[in-house]
Amino acid sequence: MLPVVLTIAGSDPSGGAGIQADLKTFHQLRVFGTAAITLITVQNTTRVSRIQVLDPSLVSEQIDAILEDIPPNAIKTGSLGCENIVKSIASRSFDCPLIVDPVMVGNTLRFCWKPEL
Repeated sequence: MLPVVLTIAGSDPSGGAGIQADLKTFHQLRVFGTAAITLITVQNTTRVSRIQVLDPSLVSEQIDAILEDIPPNAIKTGSLGCENIVKSIASRSFDCPLIVDPVMVGNTLRFCWKPEL
């Protein structure tokens, strides 16, 4: 049985960061990845033009659904989006390690990598 990791982070439609990058990394490491999305971005490899933070209760419900059915062996955070989501996660007690990746600002530096299409 594969180990399970829950990522709690934002969505990057270009696939270079956030939930998409976490799930690809988990797959390469032979880890079953689950996800709770905190925010949605409009971005590509050169810019972030919009960020929509999800309601903290929706994020919390996503986490609860995963914990209820697919208990993770570890949890990783990424971009949480707002203070209330940070507080919600910080107030929880998890039965596994919590790895905090404090994403503060998105795309302040240009990506050095672009996928070969």
